[in-house]
Amino acid sequence: MNKPKVVVTRRWPTAVEARLKELYDVTLNESDVPLTADELKRALQTADALLPTVTDPITADILRVPNRKARIIGNFGVGYNNIDIAAAKEQGLVVTNTPGVLTDCTADIAMLLLLMSARRASEGDRLVRSGQWTGWGPTHLLGQKVTGKTLGLIGFGRIAQATAKRAHHGFGMRILFYTPRNAPSQEILDDVKAIRCATIEELLGEADFVSLHCPGSAENRHLIDEARLKRMRPNAHLINTARGDVVDNQALCKALKERWIAGAGLDVYEGEPAVYPGFLELDNMALLPHLGSATEETRVAMGNRVLENIERFFAGQEPRDRVA
Repeated sequence: MNKPKVVVTRRWPTAVEARLKELYDVTLNESDVPLTADELKRALQTADALLPTVTDPITADILRVPNRKARIIGNFGVGYNNIDIAAAKEQGLVVTNTPGVLTDCTADIAMLLLLMSARRASEGDRLVRSGQWTGWGPTHLLGQKVTGKTLGLIGFGRIAQATAKRAHHGFGMRILFYTPRNAPSQEILDDVKAIRCATIEELLGEADFVSLHCPGSAENRHLIDEARLKRMRPNAHLINTARGDVVDNQALCKALKERWIAGAGLDVYEGEPAVYPGFLELDNMALLPHLGSATEETRVAMGNRVLENIERFFAGQEPRDRVA
């Protein structure tokens, strides 16, 4: 029996690629250069499954390619706003993601950015590397204490809950959250003594640190805009490990330049890998290159989760993580 044909859009961990070779007639991306729209269309026409990443734009135009052969898209990542889900459903395509396995590592990065921003770590690193550090001084690079402060989480899914646990139990932080969805169990709330805010504005006015954990979507685009940045405290910091387009770049740049807020830490960017040029000129920003899930353990687990989903699909079973 012929093996299903699978196209992988980027390099994956070696162990996962080896497993793909065992199970499928697989085309790997040895160069790791992102595929063009035409290459993605050809993949849909020639393969039974397309395995993209969260940075591959799978648009309606790509999904509507004639003579499509592919029946499933196994997205490597928990987010799937890179895929036009409405068009996928229209075309009868199954779409899966990889939730759960990257929760801890992304929460770790949220705390890393929070600490970097609060303690001006990026500034300090640049100072030492440039040879401009002249020694310790009582008022040099004064940052802000994290322990005991208030953390506000916008969105309260798995990653936000894991961040809250680290902040509350590790740093004694008071936890606020806002979500338009149903709140998690009382047990989860009690564990971190989380307090629900009725509005985003209420949360922004009380938090020393605001961490974004909402999905990328049309309704969440520029959720944090100029008006909401002005609601934040002058000593507050904004942390984003969710999706870049949740924040209005121009407004954030203005807020940091004019010191409406003290700092920001970003791991994701609108239109990445392009970074808003104004951010590069600011000292009060900590910038990371989308490292949220970037550990060996997590990336292997993500790849294995994709494999599990497509294996179930090809066996005629419902994939575990179906989103379309």
